[in-house]
Amino acid sequence: MTRSLKQPGFLPMTREEMRRLGWNELDVLLVSGDAYVDHPSFGTAVIGRYLVSRGFRTGVIAQPDWKQPQEITRLGRPRLFAGITAGAMDSLVANYTANKKLRRDDAYAPGGAHGRRPNRASIIYANLIQRAFPGLAVVLGGIEASLRRLAHYDYWEDRVRRSLLLDAKADLIVYGMGELAVAEIARRLDQESDLAGIPGTAAVVASLPGDPGLVMLPSYEDLVQDRRLLTRAATDEERAREGHPARVIAQPHGKRWVAVYPPSRPLGAAELDEIYGLPFAREAHPSYAEPVPALEPVRHSIITHRGCFGGCSFCALGLHQGKVIQSRSAESVLAEARRLAARPDFHGTLTDLGGPTANMYGLRCSRPHGPCSRPSCLVPEVCRHLETSHAAQLKLLKQAAAIPGVRHVFVASGIRYDLALCDPGYLSGLVHGGHVSGALKVAPEHADSEVLALMRKPPWEVFERFVRAYQAACTRSGQRGLLTAYFIASFPGADAAGMKQAAVQAKRLGLRVEQMQDFIPLPMTLAGVMYATGENPWTRKKLAVPRTHQERRRQRQTLLRRGSARTGQQRKPA
Repeated sequence: MTRSLKQPGFLPMTREEMRRLGWNELDVLLVSGDAYVDHPSFGTAVIGRYLVSRGFRTGVIAQPDWKQPQEITRLGRPRLFAGITAGAMDSLVANYTANKKLRRDDAYAPGGAHGRRPNRASIIYANLIQRAFPGLAVVLGGIEASLRRLAHYDYWEDRVRRSLLLDAKADLIVYGMGELAVAEIARRLDQESDLAGIPGTAAVVASLPGDPGLVMLPSYEDLVQDRRLLTRAATDEERAREGHPARVIAQPHGKRWVAVYPPSRPLGAAELDEIYGLPFAREAHPSYAEPVPALEPVRHSIITHRGCFGGCSFCALGLHQGKVIQSRSAESVLAEARRLAARPDFHGTLTDLGGPTANMYGLRCSRPHGPCSRPSCLVPEVCRHLETSHAAQLKLLKQAAAIPGVRHVFVASGIRYDLALCDPGYLSGLVHGGHVSGALKVAPEHADSEVLALMRKPPWEVFERFVRAYQAACTRSGQRGLLTAYFIASFPGADAAGMKQAAVQAKRLGLRVEQMQDFIPLPMTLAGVMYATGENPWTRKKLAVPRTHQERRRQRQTLLRRGSARTGQQRKPA
C-alpha cells in the first residue's frame, strides 16, 4: 500500500463521514465493544490511526446493536478485512462482577449505560460480519481474544473452552498490543499474500508448522477430560513465550491445530513516539449525546511506556503487553504534554504520567543478549541484571512540571513498591517533587507469605519496609504520607484466617485499604489455572480454593470490617 492518507479528525463512523474524507470504501473495518473514544488510551483509536498512517482507509463501528444485524453493514464491505475487539475489557468481566452478578453500568459506553456490549462479544461480532460479508477475512484482537487464543478454563461457565478462533470461526487472533501484526495483515492482504506465520498472531492450521523448536501443548480434548493438564499447558506456554528466542506453540483441537506464533518484537522508542504522536482528538466521537465515563480519568494523562516485568500470576499484563518495557523518548512525552497544556479544556494538571506500572519507565535488562525466560524480574528477588535507577522517570516528571501552563504532574497509575526500594532517592524525589495526588497507589494484594508466593508478589516484610520508607520521605517533605492499598480476596490458597491477617497487618500500618476486589480467574493466567485445578502449579500440592459465594463474601467482609476498607470495581495492578 503506497497511498498517503491525511489523518481525519475522527475515524469515520458513518458513510457521510467517509464521503467528506473522499473515501468510497474502507480497507479495514474495526468493530468494537467500546464506544469510540479517539484517545491514545483506547485501543481501537490507536490501531485505527496507525493503519491510516500506513495508508489504509479505516473506519469504526462501535457497540453495534447485535439484535439489528444491518448495523454492521452501515460502512459497507471493507476491501481487506474486519478487525474485531470486545473492547478494553473482556466482555464478561465488563458485564458481570466477580460473583457473576450483572453489573449496573459500563464505563466504556455513553452515559455509562449497561447493555451496549454482548456477552462473548468477539464471537457475536464475528458472526455478524460473516453473515453480512461472506468470505471476508476476520481478525480478532484486544484483551478478550489475547487471553483466549488457546484452550482455556472459563470461569463464567466453569468449564474448559476451546480456542476462541474456533468458536468465532475467525481467520486470526492478534494478541498483544497489535500495531505491527495488524499492519502486516493489511499489507499481505493488499498484496494477496497468505497470512501464515505473522508474529503476534494465532491461527487454526491443518498441518503443523515446520518449526524445529515447536512446543506442543496438551490437546483441548485432553484438557476437558483432565483439568490438571491445564498446569502443564500454562507453564509450557509461558516458557515458550518468554524464551529467547520465543518458540511456536501448537495445540491440537480435534484434527486441526491452533498455532500461536512468537510475539511481535518490542517497539523501539522512535516507533512508540510515532504512535503516540498521531493526532488523537482526545475526545469521544461527536455523535454521542452523553459522555463516556472511562475517558474522564485519562483525558489529561500521558502514557510513557508499555509492558510489565512483574510477572504476577493473576495479571493479564504480561500475557498482553509483554515483559519487556518499551519506553517513549522524553522528547515525545514532553511534546504531548505541551500539546495538552495548549488545549482549552486543560486546567493545569497532568493527571498521570505512567503506564501499567509507573516506575518501570526507562528500565531495562542489562544482559548482553536481552531478557531471559524468567517470568518475573522482581520475584523471588529483584534480578541483578535489572537496571533499577529511576532517574529517567524523575527527570521526566520534573521537565513536564516546568512546561508553561502545567501546575501539577501526578503519578496516578500506581508504582511497584519493591522496585521503588531499589533506588534510595526515588520516593523522596516523588514526594518532594509534588507528584503524589492525595494518596500513592500500591498493591500489596495480601499479607500471607504462602498466598503472596502463589501471586508472585514479594513478602509482606518488603511492603512494610516500603511503607516506612515512604512515610519517612513524606515526613521530610512535611506531607501526610497517605497510601491507597489494593488487596485481593478469595485468591487460591487463601482462607479466612489469612484474610484476617491481611486486615490486621494493614490496620497496624495505618493503611487506607481501597479497591479491594474478589479474585477473578482470568483465562490463560497461572492463577486462573490454580482456581480450575485446585493445585499449586509449581509443587502440584492441593490448594484450598474459595469457590462459593458464602466463602468469598466471608473473606471480603473480613477485610472490610477490620481494615476499614471500601470496595471498588476497577483497579490498577502494580
